[in-house]
Amino acid sequence: MSSTTAAEQLSATTLLRFATAGSVDDGKSTLVGRLLHDSKSVLTDQLEAVEHASRSRGQEAPDLALLTDGLRAEREQGITIDVAYRYFATARRRFILADTPGHVQYTRNMVTGASTAELTVILVDARNGVVEQTRRHAAIAALLRVPHVVLAVNKMDLVGYEEGVFARIAEEFTAYATELGIPEVTAIPISALAGDNVVEPSATMDWYGGPTVLEHLETVPVSHDLSGCHARLPVQYVIRPQTAEHPDYRGYAGQIAAGTFRVGQEVTVLPSGRTSRVSGIDLLGTPVDVAWTPQSVTLLLEDDVDISRGDLIVPSGDAPATSQDVEATVCHVADRPLTVGQRVLLKHTTRTVKAIVKEIPSRLTLDDLSQHAEPGELVANDIGTVRVRTAEPLALDAYADSRRTGSFLLIDPADGTTLAAGMAGESFATERPAAPAAGADDEGWDF
Repeated sequence: MSSTTAAEQLSATTLLRFATAGSVDDGKSTLVGRLLHDSKSVLTDQLEAVEHASRSRGQEAPDLALLTDGLRAEREQGITIDVAYRYFATARRRFILADTPGHVQYTRNMVTGASTAELTVILVDARNGVVEQTRRHAAIAALLRVPHVVLAVNKMDLVGYEEGVFARIAEEFTAYATELGIPEVTAIPISALAGDNVVEPSATMDWYGGPTVLEHLETVPVSHDLSGCHARLPVQYVIRPQTAEHPDYRGYAGQIAAGTFRVGQEVTVLPSGRTSRVSGIDLLGTPVDVAWTPQSVTLLLEDDVDISRGDLIVPSGDAPATSQDVEATVCHVADRPLTVGQRVLLKHTTRTVKAIVKEIPSRLTLDDLSQHAEPGELVANDIGTVRVRTAEPLALDAYADSRRTGSFLLIDPADGTTLAAGMAGESFATERPAAPAAGADDEGWDF
């Protein structure tokens, strides 16, 4: 009886997706390991394996960083290379954690891990303060429109737990984050190695009265794009059983990307522009009057409309414009470069169309947010603007309005390799002045 109650309580808790980022040796993996260990989210055999690995390396105490650095190369070098996903839960909330690497050559890995995050924890070594990589991680969080950022000032034990050190770092980072347009920053002084302010409040930093890292993760508001957002349903499959029981059933199945749909609502199908009205909604085989993101549903319409996979169902009067010309910021993730004139496939939600890269107006340097006009190509880990011409019209929202329907992938048609991840619309929440390269004119598209 009690186990059933616990399961019901767990299913009722909210889910928070968050990512961690930090420079090399800032203690990011140790923080994640401490978070898992002190929240009782580590299985006994996992802890025993870490203790054994630590002893084999001559360490007396367990190295909690090994709980997340799973690749052999990571353990040998003491760094994070791949994105490590961890799932854990407390009584108040469930979590999906993406532990991302800090090296500049793994920028694409951080973009992957933070692309679906609602919160990013950026670590800073209290001895070094805000460094180049810190600014780079903040810029990526701003580009990806992560709504909540936590600045974890780590290794406070190595600076004598001094309040002034923490205050200076927090002030510098917050000012930079505000310039990028990051809406919220929460600064927390911690020692991941000693456990200060990670799960339990620190006894040595009584001058700090804010939440611990876990407490903030458990209480930060989580938005799941319910009724306040533009409703969008990318059609994944058309259901037509054509059986004696359901001779005329025609449903359009998919996962609601954003917003809410109701029976009786007038909708428009894109890119055709045909309109109809929702006559029914099936959720897990049961008729309902209303459904919202991220539920997977089947919509039934009053009219027999020609709809296929890749079409987008939206409320009439709240439809994005359709166009064959896409301007976006992209992060190049493939080892082969992206070049002007290259033929690609563009995958947007459930729709995949042929496209050509018409222009690469600029490449962004994350170190100082300068832009290099007309770079000609983007290579691995580059972030830049592109103009793409598609063979068929697409209905993209601005990424600032919807991270689901404002994003897309560029794919190599030859072998299906993902080339770049794109975000439609303006790059940052605040406009940034262009800084053309020497000898270049000002005609490139600005970030």
